Amino acid sequence: MLKYKGKLRETLKDRDIKQSQLAVDAGVPQPYISRFDKSEQHNISNLFAVAKALGVSVEELFTVEESDENGSK
Repeated sequence: MLKYKGKLRETLKDRDIKQSQLAVDAGVPQPYISRFDKSEQHNISNLFAVAKALGVSVEELFTVEESDENGSK
């Protein structure tokens, strides 16, 4: 089973980009950006727009971990 956690906040901090600027660049609502890391479901169009605006793959927006069926890593 795969578990993932958003790391958009970390990416924005590393690049010194404000959430509001990314929202404009990606053409997505700012609340989507602010909830990105906590959200368990993402609108696919918004997800790809954010990745494109940052020049990264969708996979780079997340930390992905594999765990067994019991929830262990």
